Amino acid sequence: MNKLNKPEFIAGAAILVALLLGGGLFLGDTALYYRMLVGLGLGYTLTRALFGFAGSANRAYNGGSTKLLRALCLMFFLSAVVVAALCFTGGAENYGLWVNQINLGLIVGGLLFGIGMAFSMCCASGVLTDIVAGPPRALITLLFFGIGVFVGFPVQKQDWVTNTFVHSSSFESGVFLPDLFTFDGMNGYLGALILTGLLCLLVAGLAKWYENYRRKNGTYTGIDSERLQEKAEIEMLQDESATPVLSESTAYRLFAKPWTLKTGAVIITILFATLMIVTGGGWGASTPYGYWFGRILHLFGVSTEAIVNFTQQGEGPFTVPFFSNAMNVQNVSIILGALIAALMMGVFTQQVKESLKITPKEALIYIVGGFLMGFGTRLSNGCNVGALYTPIANLSLSGWVYFIFLFGGGMLGNMIKKKYFACKIKK
Repeated sequence: MNKLNKPEFIAGAAILVALLLGGGLFLGDTALYYRMLVGLGLGYTLTRALFGFAGSANRAYNGGSTKLLRALCLMFFLSAVVVAALCFTGGAENYGLWVNQINLGLIVGGLLFGIGMAFSMCCASGVLTDIVAGPPRALITLLFFGIGVFVGFPVQKQDWVTNTFVHSSSFESGVFLPDLFTFDGMNGYLGALILTGLLCLLVAGLAKWYENYRRKNGTYTGIDSERLQEKAEIEMLQDESATPVLSESTAYRLFAKPWTLKTGAVIITILFATLMIVTGGGWGASTPYGYWFGRILHLFGVSTEAIVNFTQQGEGPFTVPFFSNAMNVQNVSIILGALIAALMMGVFTQQVKESLKITPKEALIYIVGGFLMGFGTRLSNGCNVGALYTPIANLSLSGWVYFIFLFGGGMLGNMIKKKYFACKIKK
């Protein structure tokens, strides 16, 4: 029987209860409390399902496994179904769909972000959960991610980043897939879903072929976290004994056993659906990091006027109370959700101990990786969630274009890292 780490489990449960009971009082606003709940759910799910976006390329290159990539395809399609249903019944004009530009910025930004996520072993959402799993690496990455976003703010205003090569009839910003299938009898949504499903199947099929190729030529080594998930599933299947409801074994099954990647994909889809329904918009993560760096500059005496003039952003994100901003609340809650999951799974102390020792070379890699990711998000108008997941779910062609260059950049970044820094991702 798998056992709980009782001290960590109790600490995680206590933090969760405190947040649920006191979060609303502290935030003082139901909309912000909702953002806290979504953030907690995302952080908890990403950690418990050992799920992430950076691993789509990192795991494929280093271990030969494409299980995560295929789980992402499942999540993309399920999320697209949800958005199509919402738009078909409620009208696309009533949602803030992220139909992004297709331009040079999207291409270059995807490449830079992919290289950066290979260097830092995380992405825009993963850097938040990794503050719990690997604090030194994550904090270095996050700081320079923020610098990259901050430096990229004025570049984001350039025509080659704001304009698009092509757009569809209902969106000047980019290509909305339903516009291509208005003849399908369902306002284009049936055709858009069929195309999205075919693209997901194509990527999943190529991923499976690649994994089989790595297995045949003897270069498949697998991923430790995926072996842990498989072991947990096998142990549960082999345990045929009757389990009392109030028992340590039941608590382990409910709160500590690692979820499968497919479970993670389904739960994130549900959380994404609630965002679309409640807020009318999707999931983003990276822009606040630039605002956070601006706040740091302000603490060191840089004037608000100078910050605003450089970034060409409004004053509000740099000056309003931190927790009055919905994105700040959601991002911080992702960290807290990851902390709760790590504690309840009993892996928090072990993860932190293993992450404390980093070499100067590794620190340099994380610095470069963080900056490339941050700057890349300004060129592509988003990150792994804002330029990839949300646009694909919102039936935007830009998400698939970004995916090609993001994944290519991730593979290239891993090649560079292995050749010139003699590093291999262990995650």
